[in-house]
Amino acid sequence: TKSLYRYILFSRISILLGGQNPDYMLHGTGVKPGSDPKRPLSGDGFTVAPEDAARFLSCYCSGHCPEDATNNTCDTNGQCFAIIEEDEHGEAILTSGCMKYEGSHFQCKDSPNAQTRRTIECCSTDFCNRDLQPTLPPPIPGKPQLWNAHLLAFLISVMVCCFTLVAITVVCYYRYKLQTGRRRYQRDLEQDEAFIPAGESLKDLISQSSTGSGSGLPLLVQRTIAKQIQMVRQIGKGRYGEVWLGRWRGEKVAVKVFFTREEASWFRETEIYQTVLMRHENILGFIAADIKGTGAFTQLFLITDYHENGSLYDYLKYTTLDTQALLRLAYSAACGLCHLHTEIYGTQGKPAIAHRDLKSKNILIKKNGTCCIADLGLAVKYNSDTNEVDVPLSTRMGTRRYMPPEVLDETLNKNQFQAYIMADIYSYGLIVWEMARRCVTGGIVEEYQLPYWDMVPSEPSYEDMREVVCVKGMRPVVSNRWNSDEVRSSIAV
Repeated sequence: TKSLYRYILFSRISILLGGQNPDYMLHGTGVKPGSDPKRPLSGDGFTVAPEDAARFLSCYCSGHCPEDATNNTCDTNGQCFAIIEEDEHGEAILTSGCMKYEGSHFQCKDSPNAQTRRTIECCSTDFCNRDLQPTLPPPIPGKPQLWNAHLLAFLISVMVCCFTLVAITVVCYYRYKLQTGRRRYQRDLEQDEAFIPAGESLKDLISQSSTGSGSGLPLLVQRTIAKQIQMVRQIGKGRYGEVWLGRWRGEKVAVKVFFTREEASWFRETEIYQTVLMRHENILGFIAADIKGTGAFTQLFLITDYHENGSLYDYLKYTTLDTQALLRLAYSAACGLCHLHTEIYGTQGKPAIAHRDLKSKNILIKKNGTCCIADLGLAVKYNSDTNEVDVPLSTRMGTRRYMPPEVLDETLNKNQFQAYIMADIYSYGLIVWEMARRCVTGGIVEEYQLPYWDMVPSEPSYEDMREVVCVKGMRPVVSNRWNSDEVRSSIAV
């Protein structure tokens, strides 16, 4: 401890009084020129105690030689050293020389520095530093060199420029395609005008088509009408899609826009409507069907007559009936259903058709107070010649509230068309029950309710309906006042 204290004190006095730079320790010999090398002096000429002075060494010097060195040799009272450093170009430079006694212990014990890329080694015998081979410490992992940072910045800049260029190209391409599609659409629209003479109304076109096959308007005319439709506003929405009020040459039409996932329903309903001899006053009037592509997405259009009174469901909620109105609604709905169920024989015959999703929301009210049946997306066809039942591939199911017992308990014979007819009749009976509740008798009328409204939730499950209809055998409640009226009592029976 005393020796260390004397050493530190000596070093401080030597530096302060002698005015030597610490870097001099790597270059000087530790002896002032003109002094006796056997008697080392401090910076101000004080004699150093013999026990504090090290013996003099001769060292090999290269790059750190004093001015008076000869034959690359220097003398020091400290140690010989060899140092390897990395210059600004990344090259390793090995130099050697004499280190002064003052501070040599600290300098020689300096650990390799990975930050500055430098290593020093010392020894204490004559010319021993010739054999020293210090090595550079490994670089810090993950720390990029300066040139790597520049390269990385350059690569990032190039990638950003390329990405921006690609994005601009894609946007310009899609804008070009969109504009081209619009021009083509407008050109086709103008060309198709020739197929429908000016002044022709929908009624004229449909009456002309009815004199032929009776399967509806020609496909080219349908496409033309679909392209010329102007959408006004949305008037309804269901699980299949949306219903819009549209206009064609000033005439109001209903446009049923199917979701893309409901393409099977759109195709089936279009197929049913275009069946030969399908047109009937109590079946919703079909006008056209088409697949419209706007460039960004596809729309499945089904265009029909527009009835401003809406569905029977909406009509009964806000309208009460007298006996004549009740009979008119029930009879017209029965006529439409009968036309569907009837097979017409002949060269241009019509197959028998069952609706499979009959309910008050799928029956529309015309201006004259009669019904027309709509939504034929689940309909099945039957041809007696082949005795085959044509069932649609749609994944849609009928409305659970209106399902008959044989559908709920899965006992329906799917190969017998008569079973589908009986299922429609059951659903029709529930619809007539809805009508009869809104018929005024002696100033009394019930509020509108759906069938089984007091027995199942508003959105019943299969299990709910099966429990009520099949297991418990329950049916909608008939009011006692029906017995006092001949019409309603016959309905109750």
